[in-house]
Amino acid sequence: MFIKNCPRLSGIIFLMITFVFICIHAFPQTTVRICGQSGADKKIMEDMIKKFIQPKMPDVKIIYEPQEGDYLKAILNSLSAGTAADIFYMDIYWAKNIMNTGTVEPLDSYIAKSTILKKEDLFQNLIEAFTYDGKLYGIPKDFNTLALFYNKEIFDEGKVPYPNDNDTWQTLETKFSSLAKAVTDVTPIALAPQFERMGAFAFAAGFVPIVSGKTNLNSPEFLSAFNWYVGLCNKRLGVMPADVGEGWGGGAFANEKTAACIEGAWILSFLKDKSPNLDYGSCLLPKDPVTNERGNFIYSVAWGMNSKSKVKSDAFKVIEILTSPEAQKYVLEKGLAIPSRMEFLNSPYFKQKDKIAEANYTVLRGLTNGNVRPYYFGKYGGEWMNPINSALNEVMGGQSDASTALKEAQANLNNIMKQEAK
Repeated sequence: MFIKNCPRLSGIIFLMITFVFICIHAFPQTTVRICGQSGADKKIMEDMIKKFIQPKMPDVKIIYEPQEGDYLKAILNSLSAGTAADIFYMDIYWAKNIMNTGTVEPLDSYIAKSTILKKEDLFQNLIEAFTYDGKLYGIPKDFNTLALFYNKEIFDEGKVPYPNDNDTWQTLETKFSSLAKAVTDVTPIALAPQFERMGAFAFAAGFVPIVSGKTNLNSPEFLSAFNWYVGLCNKRLGVMPADVGEGWGGGAFANEKTAACIEGAWILSFLKDKSPNLDYGSCLLPKDPVTNERGNFIYSVAWGMNSKSKVKSDAFKVIEILTSPEAQKYVLEKGLAIPSRMEFLNSPYFKQKDKIAEANYTVLRGLTNGNVRPYYFGKYGGEWMNPINSALNEVMGGQSDASTALKEAQANLNNIMKQEAK
């Protein structure tokens, strides 16, 4: 009633409402889109956004866009079409293949200005894995390596010493031999017929996958690792998971069909759900008795930025927050991933007398122990491994001898590399 009888006040209120309406539309809220994978990552990212990003960026709308199906294909298509999110996961397996396309933003200038994120804060070999032609294109968020997991009860039953960090290929094989004699209904170790497991031992021997565009499977370094690995299977000290009705080494280990397996920290949540009472330990992979080195793979994911993003400053701030000490501590203590920041080497989390914390620490130590190489095979991608995997399958399955299988693998690899060269 008062407003009706007060035209001047009504006019003022109308002008205020109009002004607010104009401001809202003239200055829309900034939006930062994050692209990642679906599944468990979706819940993790939603928690991270709510707990860490939004409180520090209240005026920015953060949207997480999980991708179903072929993630790499989705990223490549969206980058090509100009519709990609502002920041996105880049897997070490393929990241370098898109770093020189102009679609991914170099991050050196951003990190140089940052007060909470510096290159020296992160593990150096993770930085190198996401560096191309001297420029950093991804901020590693977490990582994995391989470790040896063993069933304490089975080793105790056989009165055989546990595997440990001091083992070489020879001493570990001796333990497996003793175990096989003492506990006859369990095979000592699950051995996947794949280079992503056997390759770690080739690295220990000094093998480099690709040198000047060529691969030499007849090198002493490769042959020593290949023969030892398949030899365990031929001596019935190792078994392919499929031969005991399992799809991977973790399944064979969880169901106590083997006493040991070679996996990363990804096995831990599986064991917690599948075999919560399994009493297991972990140690670093054994050393090559000749080089006295051990080898390993780096499995990692980094945050990359869309070079066509219109909100690059805010997008990098999101990356800073997601890789901050607070966020990485949260992820670590939830048992979700192993942080990329070096400061966590001394985290109290790893001092716990807990099999999961101890296993995570083993995987963390694997990053800087010996000849550790990225899970990456240049422009050839996974195709590079196929001939080696076929040779491993044939020899471990008894369909071929090592010499014949590797001769065929070398020929197939040569063809793959020649085709790519064209």
